[in-house]
Amino acid sequence: MPNFKYEALDTSGKEVKDSVEATNEEEASAKIKSMGYFVTKLTAVAGAATKDGKKKKKKGGKSRKTFVMGGVKNKMLVTFTRQFSTLQDAGLPVLRSLRILEKQMKPSALKNSLIDVVEDVESGSALSEAMAKHPKAFSKLYINMVKAGEAGGALEVILQRLADFLEKAASLKAKIIGAMVYPAVVIFVAVAILTFIMVAIIPKFKKIFDEFGLTLPWATQTLIKISVWMSEFWWTIPLFPAGLYFLAKALRMTRSGNFALDRATLWIPVVGDLVEKTIVARTMRTLGTLISSGVPILEAIFIVKETANNAVFERMFQRILESIREGDTIADPLREARLVDDMVVNMIEVGEETGDLDTMLYKISDFYDEQVDNVVKSLISLLEPIMIVFLGFTIGAIVISLFLPLIKLLEGLSK
Repeated sequence: MPNFKYEALDTSGKEVKDSVEATNEEEASAKIKSMGYFVTKLTAVAGAATKDGKKKKKKGGKSRKTFVMGGVKNKMLVTFTRQFSTLQDAGLPVLRSLRILEKQMKPSALKNSLIDVVEDVESGSALSEAMAKHPKAFSKLYINMVKAGEAGGALEVILQRLADFLEKAASLKAKIIGAMVYPAVVIFVAVAILTFIMVAIIPKFKKIFDEFGLTLPWATQTLIKISVWMSEFWWTIPLFPAGLYFLAKALRMTRSGNFALDRATLWIPVVGDLVEKTIVARTMRTLGTLISSGVPILEAIFIVKETANNAVFERMFQRILESIREGDTIADPLREARLVDDMVVNMIEVGEETGDLDTMLYKISDFYDEQVDNVVKSLISLLEPIMIVFLGFTIGAIVISLFLPLIKLLEGLSK
């Protein structure tokens, strides 16, 4: 019988690592759950078979899947979630709702995933278990909320909350990306213009200087050397950002390097503040959504930790997880971490005392969404004068370096 290695949390929140024998993933998951564990990771050991030893096919043996490029688009996932919620609210069975939505959906990565989900649900799997097989389409947050909806019998309400959460998360991301477009375009154009000047214009001035045999000042000599280097080795210019990118990738492969990069990012003026507020807004909304949906607090914090995307915040949520395991509060380790404002700690403390934690978390995320808007505006306001000063200084230095020899030449001719 095939073996499955698993990582799970017990009822006290302690992490458990072991293996279990089962014929397929569903049976393995069921066995682990029967032990009272919450599965966080399940890996088949080489040779483990899928359900019934084979991948099921639709009647006729012809797959309805299509080849698509890219992943699941957030907008499409939100639309599917809202429509699914509406159908569930109308009283339709889960399987029929999935079939309706899958048939009307255009060819996409999400449609391909739904085809498999429909087949698994049809064969008796729970919706959350079927979705868990497609982590690229459905995140841990999505799957656990669906699982909570199934357990509580309020799937339509959970799906509505999921759709709201996904829309707000996408809106926050769009605001940040949209705000960065203008500075990125300006920087790209500026670099292109400077490269053109260095490669096409300065060599012509060099030719003039050589013809007249002028003694060039150090500024002009330096400018010409840079121009010659860029003309001959222009292909090395893209290697600098590429090298930095691969260096960062290499550092992120180690735990200490990953933590150091994330910590350094938070220390960058303005940018670090933006990253911090964005993470706080996203994680607080995620935690609030999970708690209000009935997901146990330990599981909720574990999911938030896994989706924080920042090693510094992951360590903070790990300490919160350990604090709750010991019967303490969320607020104390949050205060000790010193990563969030006192306002956040105080609101969470009040939420824990009043039993209204999810509402407080929503209020924190709404407040930080506004803060992110303000920081983005401040960043743009700061970038504009910096770029203008930099371009003005660079162009001015080039013009002065080129005209110094010409002034000497004109002085010599006038004598």
